[in-house]
This record gives sequence, structure tokens and C-alpha cells, in this order.
Amino acid sequence: MKFLHTMLRVKDLDAALHFYVNQLGLVEVSRKDNEKGRFTLVFLGPTAHEPLVELTYNWDNTEPYGTGRFFGHLAFGVENIYATCERLQKMGVDILRPPR
Repeated sequence: MKFLHTMLRVKDLDAALHFYVNQLGLVEVSRKDNEKGRFTLVFLGPTAHEPLVELTYNWDNTEPYGTGRFFGHLAFGVENIYATCERLQKMGVDILRPPR
């Protein structure tokens, strides 16, 4: 298993980028704008080959995210997602969003 990224929701993308890029020194690895979903994903890291920070900016959100609400997910890469989910389910783990 390989750790891929951590997702955080941000209210102000420019302020978040200022912190993570200008102050922490991470670099923007990729950016995806989704017009239909009205959000932007920005992936940051020391390099593209290390675990990343994913900033999710929901265009229409005007309220600050409460404690616990800004954290989205941890992403891991596995060799076979179907086998991994089956193994986890057999151990009693609920898979809320199974692979499709």
C-alpha cells in the first residue's frame, strides 16, 4: 500500500496557496477545475513523487468550515482495489463508497 495524499477543504484558495506554497515551500503539482461540480482540486507537495496535500475549493461555499468539516480524506493506492475491499469487508470494515 502506498500513501497518496490528504485532502483538505479550503474556503479561500488564494490564502491557502499562499500558506502552502509561499510560506511552507510546497509546489503545485497539478490542478483540476470541475465546472459541473463547481470545485477546484489543487495538489501540492515537495515533489510529484511524494505524498501530496489536496486542496479542495468549492466555488459556492461562503461559510467557514467547522472543526472536523475541513478534513476530507486520506488516499492510499493499492495493487488491487477490489481484492483489498473484499479483504477489509471480511474483517468487518464497512466500505461506504465501494470501487466502481
